Amino acid sequence: MDKEQPPAAQHHYRKRVELFRLIAKIKLWPSRLGILHGIRAIEVHGATALITTHCGRTLSANNSRSSRAARWLRNKRFIGVCGACGIPDWKLAKYNATRFHRHSGSQLHSQEAGRK
Repeated sequence: MDKEQPPAAQHHYRKRVELFRLIAKIKLWPSRLGILHGIRAIEVHGATALITTHCGRTLSANNSRSSRAARWLRNKRFIGVCGACGIPDWKLAKYNATRFHRHSGSQLHSQEAGRK
């Protein structure tokens, strides 16, 4: 018998969090065609980052709160999932349970900033 998995716990984040902090946390990237990719590595170089997906694509992105990618991630706008990236079902369920609020939720501060 297959056991039913409990529904994913809801995670709450601020709506206008920086793009790099958001993708470093959820490890997903929406392409311009609406395909959701899994992120393997993020190399931040100032205001830009080099993002490598699990399917081997490399792209450059700017750290913008109002960019297309940031809006699409907040609004969960995607058509399908990349088959080559192999995003597991539990990760999609967790992403679907994530909520973005304007005045409440985590601001995804870096751990170094929390210690100072």
